[in-house]
Order: sequence, then C-alpha cells, then structure tokens
Amino acid sequence: MHTEDVLDMFRGAGALLEGHFILSSGRRSPVFLQKALIFQDPQLTAELCGALAQKVRETLDVVPDVIIAPAMGGVIPGYEMARQLGLRSMFMEREGGEFTLRRGFSLERGAKVLMVEDIVTTGLSSRETIAAITKAGGDVVAGCCIFDRSGGAADIGVPLISLAARSFPDFDANDLPPELAELPAIKPGSRGLT
Repeated sequence: MHTEDVLDMFRGAGALLEGHFILSSGRRSPVFLQKALIFQDPQLTAELCGALAQKVRETLDVVPDVIIAPAMGGVIPGYEMARQLGLRSMFMEREGGEFTLRRGFSLERGAKVLMVEDIVTTGLSSRETIAAITKAGGDVVAGCCIFDRSGGAADIGVPLISLAARSFPDFDANDLPPELAELPAIKPGSRGLT
C-alpha cells in the first residue's frame, strides 16, 4: 500500500478535510486527516493496520512483546496492530499532563515495545509516549503510524515506520498565509479537551 492508496481511503471515507485547522501541536494547516472517520469502520481500520503490520514485520529485526499507544488517537490502531501482530495492546493516558499507564496496565522491565500512533505531525505525542514507556521500564524498539504528515521529518527518538507519509503545509498561528487567516479555525482533534 502506498501513500496515494491511503489518501484515497481517507478521501473515500470523507476523512481528508480542507479548511483552517488547529492541529494537536497548536500549528495551523489547510489539511486535516480526520482518522476517526476511518477508525469507525472496522474493515478500513483492519486493511490499513494490516498493511502497516506487514511493513513492521518486514522492517524490524526484533519481535516486540507488546504494543503501547497514546490515548486517545492511538487506542484503536494500537489495538488493531496488536491483533494483526498477535501481541497484547495497552495504552497510555495523560494524568496531570503526563502520559502514564493506568487501568491496571503494567509493563515488565525490559519489555520490547512497539509504540503505535495514528497520525504523526511534529512527533511530540510520540516522544512523550516513548519517554513514559521508558520511565515505566519498557524498551521501545520502534514507533509506527498510519500517516506521517511530516513527510519523514519528525524525529521521535526511535525509528518511525509509517504506512503513508506526505508533508502537508502547516504554519505558526501568528504567521498564517492570508488565504488561511480568512477562514475560521476549527480544532477537530482531542488534545486539550476536558
């Protein structure tokens, strides 16, 4: 599966949006990938995660022990990747602003972890999740995501395996192009919601 195939799936699901969007990073973009519209469909989710799982198998020299994903966006692809790879699935949640394992999840010291994300833009959530996994005693062997909207520029501190990658324009909120500044800003993501 190639980037254009993935984009076609997003288009078909009405999940490739155009307008003025506030990304989780706080940056602004004329393009938003509304992955919730993909993840509501088990068949599309299984197809995308199946292709990503195959890419992970072909890329990694080591077999992970467990999948860990950041809540909220990584929960569904994390679970499906675990199903595809035959692994356990856990997720981290923010508590006091920092990611942590909750709900009785525990990680054995030295466990090999594959961190699963939905979309990577700057890599901030990935880096925070990886730091929390390391603090909990895990060894993150790689990260993976359905879509890397940095086009490969995001550094998460470990290898990042993406099913699709494309650099979409994004801007500082104080330095918007006039055509974007004219549109009302929409925040479709979940970071910062209470």
